Amino acid sequence: MRRLLLSALGAFPAGLRAAPAGLNGHAVRGGRPAAAPDDGLSGTGGTAPAPDRHRPSPGRGRGDTVRAWTELFRVSALFSVPGDALAGAAAVGRSPGRGTALAIGASLCLYEAGMALNDWADREEDAVDRPHRPIPSGRISPSAALGAAGALTAAGLALAARAGRPALAVATGLAATVWAYDLHLKHTKAGPAAMAAARSLDLLLGATATATATAYAGTGPGPRATRPMRLGAIPPTGPDNVARAAATTGSLLAALPAALVLGAHTYGVTAVSRHEAQGGSTAVPLAVLATTTALAAAVLATHQRQRPGEPATPGLAATAPGSSHRPDHPHHPAAPAMPDRGAPQPGTYRPSHHPHRPTAPALTPLLLTAFTGAYLRTAGPPLLHAALNPSPPLTQRAVGGGIRAMIPLQAALAARAGAPGSGLAVMALVPLARSLARKVSPT
Repeated sequence: MRRLLLSALGAFPAGLRAAPAGLNGHAVRGGRPAAAPDDGLSGTGGTAPAPDRHRPSPGRGRGDTVRAWTELFRVSALFSVPGDALAGAAAVGRSPGRGTALAIGASLCLYEAGMALNDWADREEDAVDRPHRPIPSGRISPSAALGAAGALTAAGLALAARAGRPALAVATGLAATVWAYDLHLKHTKAGPAAMAAARSLDLLLGATATATATAYAGTGPGPRATRPMRLGAIPPTGPDNVARAAATTGSLLAALPAALVLGAHTYGVTAVSRHEAQGGSTAVPLAVLATTTALAAAVLATHQRQRPGEPATPGLAATAPGSSHRPDHPHHPAAPAMPDRGAPQPGTYRPSHHPHRPTAPALTPLLLTAFTGAYLRTAGPPLLHAALNPSPPLTQRAVGGGIRAMIPLQAALAARAGAPGSGLAVMALVPLARSLARKVSPT
C-alpha cells in the first residue's frame, strides 16, 4: 500500500506538491519568505513585488564574479564622481590639467572604497533586508570586500599625494569621513551631514589638486620651473612658495560656495535614502524637492545678477581667462604679490574682444539654463512620486534620481564658474550613467 501511495504522489504535477522550505533561494523565517532578490534591471534594490519573480538558476550568482563586483561597487553611480573635480577646477578659474586628472582618480578610488566598506559594514542587516546583495548571497566574501576597501583607500591617497600636500590633506579628510560614515555615522542623525561633507570635500579636492599642481609647476625660468614635485619632496621655501600657498588658500575659498551647493543636494539625497528599505516617509521627499528647486533657482539667480567683468557673489566669482576678479589673478585685491617675470600682465576680461564669433560668456547663460533644467528634470519627478506614494520602490527610484542629478548639477556649477566646456564634458556622462543604471542599481 505504501508503494502505491508513493507512486501516486510522484504522478502529481510539481506545482501541486508541498512547497519547498524557502522561496527565491532563501529560507523562510517566522512563516514569511525572505525578501526577493534584485533582478538588476528594475533599479528597485530588491524591494519590488516578488510574485512575478522566478527563482534564479543554480550557480548563477556564484559564477558571475564580474557581475558581483559591479553590484558591490554600484558602478552606475561612478559617473557622478568626475564632475566634482571638474566643477572644483572651474570654481578656482583653472583649466583641467594634471592635478585635475589625479583628483578624479583619487575620487573614484575613495568612492569605490566607500561602496565596498558600506556593504561590509551592513552585511548582517543586508542578510535580512537585501539577501540578494553580493556579500549576504555568498558571491563575495566579507574579507574580500574589506580588503578592497582598504586597497582602494590607499590608492586614492597615493594619487592625491601626487598632486601635492594640500591635495593629500583634503583627500585624507575625505577618506576619514567616508570610513566614519560607513562604520558608524550613517546609523546616527549625523549621517546625512557626513555624506554631504564627503561630497563637498570631493569638490574641494579637485579645486586643491588643480590649483596646487599648477602652482608647484613653477613660473620661473629654467627646466626646474616646470618640473612637477616628487612624492614626499619638500616644497622650496621663499617668497614664491608663500605666494603659492596663499593662492591655494584663495582657491579653496573660491570653490567653497560650489562645494556647499553640492553638499546640500547630497544631504537631501541621503536623507531620502534612509527610508528606501521601508518607505513610509512623505515629508522628507517633499522637503528635498523644495531644496532641489531652491538650489536650482539660486544657481540661476546668481548668474543673472552678474554683469560683465563683475563677480556675481564673493564666492562664485567670474573666472573667465584674464579676469581680474579671480582670486589667483595678480590684480585681485586679495591676491598675494607675485614676482615680476617680465611677461605682460593680462587685463580685465571683456566679452567684446571677439564681436564676430560666439564667446564662452555668450554661450554660458544658455548652457547654464539647460544644465539646471536637466538637474530639475532628473531629481524632481522621482521625488514627487515618492512623496505621493512613499513605497520602497519609489523611494529608491528617488534616491537613484538624486544620484544621477548630481551630474547636471556639477555641469551647471562648472558653467556658472565660466567653464562651459567642462560642463559639456560632464553632461556627456549622463547617457552612460542612465544606460548602466538599467543594469546595475546605483542604490
